[in-house]
Amino acid sequence: MTIPAEAVLKEVGPRDGLQNEQALVSTEKKVAWIEKLTDAGITYIEVSSFVSPKWIPALADADDVFRYLKRKEGVTYAALVPNAKGLERALRADVDEIGLFVSSSDTHNRRNVNKSTEESLTLLREVAEEAKAAGKTVRGYVSTVFGCPYEGRVSIGQVEKTAHALLDMGVDELSLGDTIGVANPLQVKQVIRQLKTTIPTGRLALHFHNTRGLACANIMAGLEQNIQVFDGANGGLGGCPYAKGATGNVATEDVQYLMDALGVKTGVSLKGLVKAAEYIEPHVGTKLPSYQLQLQQEEEDGA
Repeated sequence: MTIPAEAVLKEVGPRDGLQNEQALVSTEKKVAWIEKLTDAGITYIEVSSFVSPKWIPALADADDVFRYLKRKEGVTYAALVPNAKGLERALRADVDEIGLFVSSSDTHNRRNVNKSTEESLTLLREVAEEAKAAGKTVRGYVSTVFGCPYEGRVSIGQVEKTAHALLDMGVDELSLGDTIGVANPLQVKQVIRQLKTTIPTGRLALHFHNTRGLACANIMAGLEQNIQVFDGANGGLGGCPYAKGATGNVATEDVQYLMDALGVKTGVSLKGLVKAAEYIEPHVGTKLPSYQLQLQQEEEDGA
């Protein structure tokens, strides 16, 4: 078995993690948390989303979070945008990278943004072109790659079609999302094997939810297919507000533990990630599912 010697962990907790939480974390606490994550060695942070506060109140302060951040050299501070209006706000905030999202299944896309996948791709093309013209890199999130809560299994052909549509509009990297956490390692290998016949693995990332406890096994399958970029949410925060039963993203620190065990270099401190998760947990008002965080807390309680 051959796996890459290095990997990149991209932190999506401040956006994808908080968007589905009931508690509203203050701007000050978000900024402090993000700075703890970069102190741990994270070099890519999805800071927020420039969506209407009416739809996602937890991220209503996106402009302020970017305003008060003390940016660290070498760190990419990214944000998700749904449309041209969101891009306008993101450019004013001097976001480093623009994130666009679309579902590979029509039904999920309609439930999410009230548009078909094709309609969303048409709208996103204009956003991507404007972002590139402004000198920004663009990341494309493809949701429901491994299964849809409404349509069930999604064909690899549909995923491939959606992926190429995003690449054709200038997207630099594709993050393939297991939105409801139904993927298994064999399926992950099958999807990546097909996609990499036409898309370089260097332009692919994986984004797993841990709904059924298989996220790290699926990441291992991705490594075996030479994928080197993985999304995670500190503490295991998050879920999909439009997918019933979708629990948190895989915890970034659990992914880091796996990388450490495999000898894969990321430049990230496991200890630093656990400290960041310890910091944010009381502010979201719920116990976080991160295994590494729970182990740390058990050790502290037993000390």
